[in-house]
Amino acid sequence: MIRLFKDPKFQEKVVFLFLFLATLIIIVPVVLVIALIVARGSSVLSWEFLTAMPRMGMRAGGIFPAIVGTSYLVAGTLIFALPIGIFSAIYLSEYSRRNALTRLIELAIVNLAGVPSVVYGLFGLGLFVLFLKFGASILAGSLTLGVMVLPVIVTASREALQSVPKTFREVSYSLGATRWQTIRHAVLPHALPGILTGAVLSLSRAAGETAPILFTVAAFYLPRLPKSVFDQAMALPYHLYVLSTQVPNVKLELQYGTALVLVGLVVIANLVAAVIRGYFRVKKQW
Repeated sequence: MIRLFKDPKFQEKVVFLFLFLATLIIIVPVVLVIALIVARGSSVLSWEFLTAMPRMGMRAGGIFPAIVGTSYLVAGTLIFALPIGIFSAIYLSEYSRRNALTRLIELAIVNLAGVPSVVYGLFGLGLFVLFLKFGASILAGSLTLGVMVLPVIVTASREALQSVPKTFREVSYSLGATRWQTIRHAVLPHALPGILTGAVLSLSRAAGETAPILFTVAAFYLPRLPKSVFDQAMALPYHLYVLSTQVPNVKLELQYGTALVLVGLVVIANLVAAVIRGYFRVKKQW
């Protein structure tokens, strides 16, 4: 028996078994949750449910305003956060020197990534809604979500930039290219798959958050579409929360149907990003 445990092949099989069980522990709950949502929510999915306005205090009708509001918030979040996150990652990876300032910035990014989302909601309420007087609006909500997902984008983008071999930069410099030309033509194209991964992770988080939009943009019941970035809007996460806790006598299928639509939007966004990421990875030549 002792010899068996000392056998490298047996040890490898034991380690493989533990790794496989750990993977199952992660995958099985996710599959069960998705299966439950699909089983209970698919019955209410219809064209009317996806395109109609809510009626009877959200007990009937559709969730079209919530879908549109969520799309606006996600688009606004990426517009604000993605350029700032990428440029920050470029500075930290390509331009900055290792000193006290850069270490302080890195520490701040790590700390911001661990801040609870409700704190970001209070921050957005104080800064964007009250101090800058944007009011409860799509603009305030998008800015708040943008601040929240910024650490994820910066971290993922920086890791992607640092994964590009240094020889690419050296060859570009040897041909007379400037630092920015090197970054633009020799580094960014190869780091793009990793940057897209960070963008998708941030998009998924922004689409599913409730606390930040609760303070800055979300409307309880608004059966119309927003007309400007200074309007309030319904959003799928908050709509699901309201259906589950605030509206009496709501069919359980409506709650699961809303959850299914939210999960579906996130999955579609991930699939699109995966296709784009795979396309650029195929073009890598190292």
